[in-house]
Amino acid sequence: MTKRNTQQRRHSIIKLVNEQGEVSVDELASLFATSEVTIRKDLAMLETHGLLLRRYGGAIQLPQEMTQLANETLSLNKQAIAAKAAELIRDHNRIIIDSGSTTSGIVQQLNNKRGLVVMTNSLQLANAIHELENEPTLLMTGGTWDPHSESFQGQVAEQVLRSYNFDQLFIGADGLDLDRGTTTFNELTGLSKVMAEMSREVVVLLESTKIGRRIPNLELSWDVVNVLVTDDNISSQAVETISAHGVKVILAPYAN
Repeated sequence: MTKRNTQQRRHSIIKLVNEQGEVSVDELASLFATSEVTIRKDLAMLETHGLLLRRYGGAIQLPQEMTQLANETLSLNKQAIAAKAAELIRDHNRIIIDSGSTTSGIVQQLNNKRGLVVMTNSLQLANAIHELENEPTLLMTGGTWDPHSESFQGQVAEQVLRSYNFDQLFIGADGLDLDRGTTTFNELTGLSKVMAEMSREVVVLLESTKIGRRIPNLELSWDVVNVLVTDDNISSQAVETISAHGVKVILAPYAN
């Protein structure tokens, strides 16, 4: 099978998924006169590129929420950061994914993880997580809807979070103050602090262009942050300063 034929088949698979909403492995294998193993490889590759979602025995069209996140919100740079952060997740981990454009990129990386418990305060992320082939246990914070962050906030959400313990929190930020920690335009920072409090490891995802932004609202101080995942366009001086706070800096390839 030539590379060109492979590309044509995968293009046809995407077209079928978008037209029908879902396809099965055996249907595709018969249609393209190839093995089910080959089709599974096709589906895995297409999912990696955010073009569909694998389900047991086949694949489905990306939910509208995920399509919007992938095509309109996530830059290549944010996707690279999210993919690098997802490498920190182990099978059977209990994780929190906070609402945000960069953190949303983690969802597409979860299909190769098993036994996950995932908490989120975002309806969009919850819908995307629900569609994952490996069907992680999904938890929602509930609470008061905040239209600014498009997420649930408030005391009810905080109370729900305090009922659990988590291995990791994945959270973004509007800015990064090298002296203080992560910053945000949103004045509602209580839930973020509870998320960090209930997690053994706090992982911040942030593009290097946001480093040095001195936004008034401090979200998470350096003493509660364990890992910063950013792109390798960050300056060496900034890496040194952040590392001096006891934070591990992980770099993703700069993609913009």
